[in-house]
Amino acid sequence: MVENIAIEPIREEHIESFHRALDMVSRERRYLTFLEAPPLESTRAFVLDMIENGHPQFVAVVNGDVVGWCDIRREGRPSHAHRGSLGMGIIPGYRDKGLGKRLITTALDAARELGLHRVELHVHADNPRAIALYEKVGFVREGLARDAVKIDGRFIDTIQMAVIFG
Repeated sequence: MVENIAIEPIREEHIESFHRALDMVSRERRYLTFLEAPPLESTRAFVLDMIENGHPQFVAVVNGDVVGWCDIRREGRPSHAHRGSLGMGIIPGYRDKGLGKRLITTALDAARELGLHRVELHVHADNPRAIALYEKVGFVREGLARDAVKIDGRFIDTIQMAVIFG
């Protein structure tokens, strides 16, 4: 049952499993702009930076394996430090069970506690399941980037969405 899946802040011991999950979703060539996960050491550096700098990054864990994630990276420039960029993914077999909503609401709550004012994302326009999730938790569409992604010779539009905390 999805309710029994732990949602927890990412820790160093999750890195290799997170990398495998990221690679699995990337290789589907449908949901992420990655076509495969970056090298493990790059992923390790990313995660350790997220932890060190207190950026919200949560993982869904089943029997010690990461099956989903949601992270929000705060922008580095002082004039943009009020906003963060969201990324997430769930491996096949764990989708359409409410796990995405649990992950994203946990990450958004942490972003709000961190003092972020705005969280933004880009989603492939041909991913109605993700778009519906984002709208359900308060994201609104702000723009369309035509032919923003090209995978296997196919152009895909992306929708820019954001939520602003009141």
